[in-house]
Amino acid sequence: MSLIELSAFELVEGLKQGQFSAQEVNSSFADQVDLHDSKLKAFLRFDRQECLEQAAKIDSTGSKGNLAGIPIAVKDVICIEGQKTTCGSRMLEEFVAPYDATLISRLRKSDGVFLGKTNMDEFAMGSSTENSAFGRSCNPWHFGSVPGGSSGGAASCVAASLTPLSIGSDTGGSVRQPAAFCGVTGLKPTYGRVSRYGLIAFASSLDQIGFFARDARDVALILNESAGHDQRDSTSSREPVVDYLGSLGSDLSGLKIGLPIEYQSEGLSDEIQASVVEARRVLESLGAEVSEISLPMTQYGVAAYYLIASCEASGNLARYDGAHYGFRANCQEDQKSRSASSTPPDANRLLEMYCQTRSKGFGPEVKRRIMLGTYALSAGYYDAYYLQALKIRRLIQNELRETFTKVDLILGPTTPTPAYRIGEKSKDPLSMYLGDIYTVVANLAGIPAISFPAGFSTEKADQPAMPIGLQLQGPAFAEAELLKATWAFQNATDWHQRRPVLDGVVG
Repeated sequence: MSLIELSAFELVEGLKQGQFSAQEVNSSFADQVDLHDSKLKAFLRFDRQECLEQAAKIDSTGSKGNLAGIPIAVKDVICIEGQKTTCGSRMLEEFVAPYDATLISRLRKSDGVFLGKTNMDEFAMGSSTENSAFGRSCNPWHFGSVPGGSSGGAASCVAASLTPLSIGSDTGGSVRQPAAFCGVTGLKPTYGRVSRYGLIAFASSLDQIGFFARDARDVALILNESAGHDQRDSTSSREPVVDYLGSLGSDLSGLKIGLPIEYQSEGLSDEIQASVVEARRVLESLGAEVSEISLPMTQYGVAAYYLIASCEASGNLARYDGAHYGFRANCQEDQKSRSASSTPPDANRLLEMYCQTRSKGFGPEVKRRIMLGTYALSAGYYDAYYLQALKIRRLIQNELRETFTKVDLILGPTTPTPAYRIGEKSKDPLSMYLGDIYTVVANLAGIPAISFPAGFSTEKADQPAMPIGLQLQGPAFAEAELLKATWAFQNATDWHQRRPVLDGVVG
């Protein structure tokens, strides 16, 4: 068996037992990147020499870290000292991070090897990784289909065996949706479970760092090294961290799982609905009790989410004005308009610089959301839009809190459909936004959720069979329960073990 076919957990065990070296492991994955990423475009930056130098240092020092020698890809929204962090935007094209994100510092202590930075929708705004200023990424199951977003590159590189682990961010489903589209496992932890220090903000009350891997055991492995309080993040929780890896098991006896009737909504693919039914059967066979529940407030989730997220983006992205750091437009003074203006010349030039910087530095989707958020926050509209969205958010939180007194977890689809073709929804933003209908609620409520492979669609004339992902949600800090249920499901099925064929080579 090739090293790239092993899980992160198996690689850790093999490295501890001296079956292979960190350099051999990283060379194998680097070869896979060299072979396939020119078409996949999962990475924005990949430095083979740097990767192998990190691995050689681990081999020479006999490192004992829990992730010693394991390659990890990082979404380009997380700061790594001395490396560019662009957020997939021209605005930050030349920005070099002056410090490590807390997560990066923790993974360094665990001796993980950083393989490179992955592509993403600009400032994490998108669901297809078509909004990157540096080109779109592809789905390894079909290069003509999207990998999802905004963490599309991070999901694609795990599915294609370019890395065993990757890190993304999830503001409204940006880990879980690409995990579903690419046939891998993706976890969004509880808000505050993993430090956001060093994560460049999109919507601060919704953003959370998350993880991609082939299975729940690998997710548990990296979560063990990542979770915990950070005094540099004021939203970081002091809730004790459990041993997620040690919590895994196959017996789900006594576990109560709710299946919302609202998740069987119009627009849900028949194939995904069939996968939900089959997953229910499997979970029940493992001892879980699955029953139908109702979550009526979730129908308002998408509307509330896009208002809140856009309003927070409007504030967070106001800092990108060309005056302090990042892209600055080279404005030519318009003498005619200057002489006709009563505005002082210096003020006129400054305003022109602001306008042109933001116009040229941001892409269409980012500008769309900034304008939506700015409008909703403006005088006369704040109460009608933003305030109402906050009230809906509170009602959703209350509804979920009450629901989790009756069931332990909630089962449902991750997405309404499997991955769609590149360009299919890029001119219809509303259709793309509605694709987040099942994922945004977890962000609004701040609860953990995990997407896992649970089937495949049927082959079409213009598209092969594509992965189907299902989602489990739990109450705050129930990551151990989510991972246990997912791992039990994966021990009873083989969907997570299937890999795409890339140019005649199994990923």
